[in-house]
Formats: sequence, C-alpha cells, structure tokens
Amino acid sequence: MIIGLTGSIASGKSTVSNMLKEKGFPIVDADEIARRVVEPGSELLKEIENIFGNKVLFADGSLNRVVLGELIFGDEQARLQLNAIMHPAIRKEMIRQKQEHLSNGAQTVIMDIPLLIESKLQSYVEKIIVVSVTPKVQIERLKSRNVLSDEEALVRIQSQLPMHTKEQYAHAVIDNNASLKQTEQQLDEILLSWNVEL
Repeated sequence: MIIGLTGSIASGKSTVSNMLKEKGFPIVDADEIARRVVEPGSELLKEIENIFGNKVLFADGSLNRVVLGELIFGDEQARLQLNAIMHPAIRKEMIRQKQEHLSNGAQTVIMDIPLLIESKLQSYVEKIIVVSVTPKVQIERLKSRNVLSDEEALVRIQSQLPMHTKEQYAHAVIDNNASLKQTEQQLDEILLSWNVEL
C-alpha cells in the first residue's frame, strides 16, 4: 500500500512521519528530496542560477533559500518558473525511491508530501492521511518555532490550502491538537483498520 501523508504548516506532519519511521516504514520525504536535487554542483542548481542570478547562492555554492524565497514571493511568474524546474525532478526522484522500497520487499511505503493536495499528486498514493490542527494551535507552534507575530504566522498559514479543504481529500484524519500519545494512538488505529503491513 502506498500511503500519502500530508498536513499544513505547523500541523505536526513531521512528527507523525517520524512515528512511522520508528515503526519501520520506509519514508519517501518530498522536502528532503527537494533539498537534495539542488545540492551544490547539481544541474538543477545551475539552471536556477542561470534564471535568478548568483545572488541566490551562498559563497560556498549552496542555495540561499531565503533570497530565492524573497524573489518568488508575490511574483507568480517567477514562482511558476521555479516550479517548472523543481517539480519534475522532485517527482521523478520520489517515484524512483518508492519503486526502490517496493523492489526491496516493502509492503507499505509512506509518501511524505507537504503539498500533496495543492500539487494534485493524489494519483501517486492509494490512501491519504491528513494531520490536522486548529489555526490557533498552528499560530502558537509557528510563533514558538520562529520569532513571528500573530499576523506573520497567519500569512504563512493562509498561503496554504485551508485545513478543512485538505481533510476532504483524506481517507483518515489525525487530530494533532492534543498529546503525542493521543496522536500515536490515532495513527495505530488507522494502520490497524487498513491492515497495513511493513
């Protein structure tokens, strides 16, 4: 079974992903792949530099995500241009990793994809788990993670699909507003109900 794991910013998706990893499930991590495909010296990074200039690189040749983020924030054309470079490479590597896990005998593979719904990647998975929290909890977590004001935290939350919209695509929703123990309990119940094997 291919399970898609998603959520919104500060929803605790990474926490659930780590729980699954500890249980022994192979994880295909879209964020990690997104970092790997633009490592110094990669073709993709050269392409990004050609389009956005060397100001998006640190002195050591690695990608300066903050500068790149500022360039594409609010510039739809630049964002689409960057996505056109990044997305095919990320998806190709995600599929490669998934196939590798299956070839190695895994019965279940977890596809950890933050923008699973936004990127319309539902066809990549058989079941979807959405990790959900209230906006109030999101704001509190974002503020404790970064030194953000309520307004800044809200802007980041509102830049993504609303949680209730994501939940409509879910085969199961984990309510992550309470304790980690309760979160893991919900996860175990989902895996059990789906007869998930390692």
